[in-house]
Amino acid sequence: MHYKNIKLLVRKQLKNQYPNWHRLNRKMKKEIARKVLAEVTAEYDFKSDVSSPVSELLGIEQQVSPAGIFTLDKMARFVDMINKNSIIRFSSYQRSPLYIKDEELRKIDALIDDGVINRLLSYDGYSPAMRDLFPVNLFRAELLKAIKYPEISYRKFCTEEYFGLDRKQNRVFCGLSLSRKEMIDHTQLSKFRSSLSFTQQVNLLVYILHHFNKSGLLGDNILHGIDSTELASDCKLPLATLDINGKKIRVYRDIDCDCGKRRNKRDKSVYVVGYRLHTLTVIDAGTGHSFPLVSLLAPANHHDSHFLSFLVHLAQAMGIELQLITADEAYHDKDGSLFKETGVIVTTPPSSTVLVPEHVDPDSGSVYCHAECSVPMVHLGVAKETHEYKCDVHSDTCPYSRTCPRYRFIPIDKGLFQRIPWHVESLKQAHEIRKNCERPFNLLKNQTGLETVRVRSQQATMARYTFANIAVLLIKMAGMRRKQTCDNPQQMSIQQVQKAA
Repeated sequence: MHYKNIKLLVRKQLKNQYPNWHRLNRKMKKEIARKVLAEVTAEYDFKSDVSSPVSELLGIEQQVSPAGIFTLDKMARFVDMINKNSIIRFSSYQRSPLYIKDEELRKIDALIDDGVINRLLSYDGYSPAMRDLFPVNLFRAELLKAIKYPEISYRKFCTEEYFGLDRKQNRVFCGLSLSRKEMIDHTQLSKFRSSLSFTQQVNLLVYILHHFNKSGLLGDNILHGIDSTELASDCKLPLATLDINGKKIRVYRDIDCDCGKRRNKRDKSVYVVGYRLHTLTVIDAGTGHSFPLVSLLAPANHHDSHFLSFLVHLAQAMGIELQLITADEAYHDKDGSLFKETGVIVTTPPSSTVLVPEHVDPDSGSVYCHAECSVPMVHLGVAKETHEYKCDVHSDTCPYSRTCPRYRFIPIDKGLFQRIPWHVESLKQAHEIRKNCERPFNLLKNQTGLETVRVRSQQATMARYTFANIAVLLIKMAGMRRKQTCDNPQQMSIQQVQKAA
């Protein structure tokens, strides 16, 4: 824990003393990083307790329960208020659907209300008279790039090749004039991404989710999943490195990123320098379709287990109703504290390190009274972190009725007896459908260009993800790329799984 605290102190000192860090050349950054790392380590008291908040140690302090987040219900009322108070739709006279020939873009254009976006992205002292470009123009430009041109750089995107006067479709979608040769510069988009607060990014997501909930893409049986993926940075070599008790502290050109272990991939290195994206997805259990909802972006060197609670609290702050979450073993609710705080059940594959209780089938999870018994016991429920089982055989027909206690109590663990025990058949289906959580990552990386991170800060990377996430949801709502049939649909009843708890 001390090495995390030292990295936190170094990060804070570099940001406070060198606000123009990104403008320095590599040689100067290297000298400064080594100097600050040495100073912090020399003055650090290893005998004292670490008092820094966990969110700061994990590098997500700006993403933890920020004030001003809209819930889905509040967003619905907000949109309704904007529509009722607006005499005409903001800047609707600039945008004619006749110029937008692409049907997908035309449908997406109809979903976005410029007045709502400008209100969500406004700040204290904001005045429309202050600028030629409104926040919604830059927002639409980011969406256009993510939807239609994810493979190109921002510098190439902001040229006449894509925004010239002859590119009427692109200009109309972004709200640019068709008569004046005004352009959106890549530096304007860079400043726009860097200026967006996390609260503003979340509210943009809530606005899109407000439309998504009304789209009918989700059925009645839904559950949620949590998984993570790596977002590599171009900071390959550290500026400064220090080894403390076997733990390496590294400072990179991007102060917030770090080096961590990558998931097993044959074509890539074991380690990745950058960030890890922890994402909550919603899964339609009837079709197997999954969609990304909200994420946390953290340095790649932190274990997944630290982010479960933060992600659940953020989703609930957005008004997302969570009941059952399926995840891999890293996101286990170890001590049951998350369930006590939020009422959310997290189910993970049984841990191989947990011993199976006696008289329990390790494959099916069925519970028996004793070694000679061949009839599985009935699960009655959970009380005081303990599963209660009862023998369902009538005492007159059971040869062991006089010696058998007929009841068993098994504590909740990380193995076969989590809050929902493994013998519940629909629970195994929930773990099978968890594999669909990987699909949103493929969409974010391949469909909207998030595979190549073209920005160099945590805040800008998070903004880049937000636009990619919004683009994925809008593409789904437009429905132009939707498959006609679903391969290997998985049917299950979420209500049955929840009832078992």
